[in-house]
Amino acid sequence: MSALLEVKNLRSGYGRIPILFGIDMTVQDGEYLGILGHNGMGKTTTLRALMGHLPTTGGSVVFAGTTITHLKPHERSRLGIGFVPQGREIFPDLSVIENLRMGLAAAPREDRSIIDAVLQDFPRLVRLLDRRGGALSGGEQQLLALARCLCTKPKLILLDEPTEGIQPSIIEEIIETLLALKKRWNMSLIVVEQNLEFITSLSDRVLNIQKGRITEELDREGLLARDAAMHPT
Repeated sequence: MSALLEVKNLRSGYGRIPILFGIDMTVQDGEYLGILGHNGMGKTTTLRALMGHLPTTGGSVVFAGTTITHLKPHERSRLGIGFVPQGREIFPDLSVIENLRMGLAAAPREDRSIIDAVLQDFPRLVRLLDRRGGALSGGEQQLLALARCLCTKPKLILLDEPTEGIQPSIIEEIIETLLALKKRWNMSLIVVEQNLEFITSLSDRVLNIQKGRITEELDREGLLARDAAMHPT
């Protein structure tokens, strides 16, 4: 069985500054893959290159059997890749429901009922539909960004630093929501994070990235062992 996403020797960067030096990874249907690493190691660059926001200067990217190496971001989105960037990037002057409708901008009319389906997994947002996005807490904005992304019906979500600036209680809610989405929507996820506990709670596998290269892969057992070593009882 072929992988949902196959990345081989991916190279990318900013202008003439190379950041990624040959990334290899695969993601299966329904798999949650974590990418762990310190700031400046290439985590966000990897997601931006996978989404098409940065050019691929070497290697290949195949998604659901289609080569997307040089496709534009909106073309990748139509194939089923969603992106929740670091900082969320919601529309602060629009209400929650208006932000969700923005996620449907390219959807056909018959798909507009998707908002009701999405909100079943985001009960916290239901009572906030008329509130401006900018008036939400950081955690609520993260939930909104996730919900908006789901309105595009993605097969794969790229999630960048979701716990940044968020209180612990909402972090737990985000974990629970993402695990529920895995079962309900049968979607795949690549999550970039520095929070080991968060990434361990979610991921089937984790890749460690250093200076634009994957240096280590850990399965769930290896993740739990590392987490236990860092948090001895």
